[in-house]
Amino acid sequence: MATNQQRREAAKRKLERQLERRLEQQKRRRMIGAGVVGVGVLVVAGVVVWIVSANSGDSTDTAASSSAAPPPTEIQIPTQRTALPKRATALPNPTTCDFKADATGKAPKKVNPPDGKNVPSTGTVNVTLKSTAGDIPLTLDRALAPCAVQSFVSLAKQNFYDGTMCHRLGTEGLQMLQCGDPSATGDPTQDGQGGPGYTMPDEAFPEIKYGRGILAMAKTQAPNSGGSQFFMVYGNADGLPADYSVFGSISDEGLKVLDAVAKAGIANPNPQDGTGAPTKQVKFTGVTVS
Repeated sequence: MATNQQRREAAKRKLERQLERRLEQQKRRRMIGAGVVGVGVLVVAGVVVWIVSANSGDSTDTAASSSAAPPPTEIQIPTQRTALPKRATALPNPTTCDFKADATGKAPKKVNPPDGKNVPSTGTVNVTLKSTAGDIPLTLDRALAPCAVQSFVSLAKQNFYDGTMCHRLGTEGLQMLQCGDPSATGDPTQDGQGGPGYTMPDEAFPEIKYGRGILAMAKTQAPNSGGSQFFMVYGNADGLPADYSVFGSISDEGLKVLDAVAKAGIANPNPQDGTGAPTKQVKFTGVTVS
C-alpha cells in the first residue's frame, strides 16, 4: 500500500504533467492564433494591394486624361465676305508692266516671263486651282492689278503651278493660305524662297482692305518683289498693311476648301508667328484658265 508521501508525490507529478499539457496547449493555441492573424494580415494586405492595383489603373488613366493636352480649340472663321477694294482712279487701258529678272536667281522652276506690253486693265479671268484638297475657283480682276493677273495667267498656262504645294497656313491674326513656291517641300525653314525667275511691280493702293475671300500677291519687304507666290485670305487679316497687291477673289466653293484646310490645323507651327505647313496638304494638280 502506498504511503501518504508516495501519494503526494504521485499527485504532484500528475499535476505537473497537467500543467505541462496545458502550457503546451496554450503555446499551440498562441502559435495557431499568430498564424491565423498572419494569414489574415496577408490576405487583407493582398486584398488591399489588389484593390489599390485595380484602382490605380483607373486613377492613372484619369490622371493621364486630365493631364493630357486638351483637344485643339476649333478656330473661329468669319462667314462675312470682305468686299473687293476699288481704285479711286482707274489705270490706263492698256497699261505696261515691268517684269524684271530676279536678281536673287532663285528660280527652281524657271519659265518665260509674261509680255509686259499692252496689258489690259479691265475685265476678269476665271481660274480654277485643282488641288488634292479640292477645287478652288478664283476670279482675277485686271482693274485691280493688271500685272499680277497677266503674270498669274501666264504661269498657269505654262503649268508652273502644277505639282506645287501651299506651304504656309495662318489661323490666328492673319487667316490665310500662301502658295506658289515651286520649291516648297513642307519645311518651314526653307519654304517661301522660290519664284519664277522674275519680279513684278507693286500694284497696291490705299483703299485695299484684306479679309475673307480676298486674293493677293505675296512679296518680300523690298518693293516690287512679287513673283509667283500668292495668298488666299479665308478669314481675318487684322493689322495687315495695304502693301500687297489684291488681284482677285475666291469663290464660295473655294472658301469651303480653305476652311477645311484651316480647321485641320498646322503641322509644325513656327514659334515666331504660329504659321506653318498645313496638316491637310494642298498640292496643285492643275490650273484651268477661262
